[in-house]
Amino acid sequence: MPYFVYKIAPPLELTHIVTLERYQEARAQVRALRQTGESGVEYRLIFANQTGEAEKLLATPRDERVIGED
Repeated sequence: MPYFVYKIAPPLELTHIVTLERYQEARAQVRALRQTGESGVEYRLIFANQTGEAEKLLATPRDERVIGED
């Protein structure tokens, strides 16, 4: 399965940037994009079968992690 790199701009505007097969290359790409310092923009890496699945996963809100609560 490939790795997809997305640019996320408010209000949840997803822009596909690149699809890569190797995790190391995808991680390096995301880190380089994050260094641009564009305000209000987030770059995310997602592992999925296809772009539709990746966009669905990115658009689904995640629960906040609570650390140390029982």
